[in-house]
Amino acid sequence: MNNVFDLTGKIALVTGASRGIGEGIARILAAYGAHVIVSSRKVEACEVVAASIREAGGKADVLACHIGEMSQIEQVFSTIRERYGRLDILINNAATNPHFGPICDTDLVAFQKTVDVNIRGYFFMCARASKFMAENGGGSIVNVASVNGVIPGAFQGIYSITKAAVISMTKAFAKECAGMGVRVNALLPGGTDTKFASALVHNPVILEELLKHVPMGRIAKPEEMAGAVLYLVSPAASYTTGVCLNVDGGYLLV
Repeated sequence: MNNVFDLTGKIALVTGASRGIGEGIARILAAYGAHVIVSSRKVEACEVVAASIREAGGKADVLACHIGEMSQIEQVFSTIRERYGRLDILINNAATNPHFGPICDTDLVAFQKTVDVNIRGYFFMCARASKFMAENGGGSIVNVASVNGVIPGAFQGIYSITKAAVISMTKAFAKECAGMGVRVNALLPGGTDTKFASALVHNPVILEELLKHVPMGRIAKPEEMAGAVLYLVSPAASYTTGVCLNVDGGYLLV
């Protein structure tokens, strides 16, 4: 039987891949044969991840991209077209959450930054990727949303709102792009031990309260998100689109 998770020959762009969930996803895609483009705002951190992937026998390059800047989105797709001629997989993982506090105290700067990255950035990454993928017969997109898009997180109001938009966006793109051969799905991580979530998982009081709502009784490691993404982008999920897959230790069951 063929390996239904084989990604040999696929070109994969992973944003926010310099650490955390994005890094875990980049590593597993490379391990299953994809040529991974490790991307984030910080090239140096991406280089460390890409070098480690290459040392392990995988294929990886680096492209800087701040998805909150439209000019950088256009540039990254232009570079991919020139350098590789195709894109088969996009993982929209880069995100921001500059405001942690009461929703009514969200200032305009924090609001705009969160919307620009988490909604506008994801939207135009999906739009550009879908059209590019369709030129070569199709591809797969995974948007990293959050369980907060279903149940808003305390003191994470605007972030939760943008992640709810990502869930809706995923379904909208999935419906319209299926005929182009492009599958679009979403990953909904629960509490995960990353620098991004450090305000939650490294605060004993907040962590204790969070774990009351997680049947598995612990937070996730970043690499525990990667297997779900591997499935969603692989031939094993060839008839799967518009799915929002919870990887949350049962959080949304409570």
